Amino acid sequence: MSSRKKYTSEFKAKVALSAIKGDKTIAELSSHYQVHPSVIMKWKSALIKNASNAFNPSKSSNSSKNDNTLSLNAKIGELLMERDFLKKTLKMF
Repeated sequence: MSSRKKYTSEFKAKVALSAIKGDKTIAELSSHYQVHPSVIMKWKSALIKNASNAFNPSKSSNSSKNDNTLSLNAKIGELLMERDFLKKTLKMF
């Protein structure tokens, strides 16, 4: 069984920009880049949808990274508390 292909964000952007330019049809792009046409259309619509973020520094990906970092730090704190509790509890026995 074959695994799914993973494409870099740079490759996705390149293909989506080619689709937006309209120099080639989606079918031509599909055969050239070896990507299914529906995937190209999905990348194209995602690029169009998120294009405004390229010019808005306040909504950059850094804010989502900060949110992820905060949630990961909270989880680490929770796990450390559980570990310390279990260490103390197991010493009693």
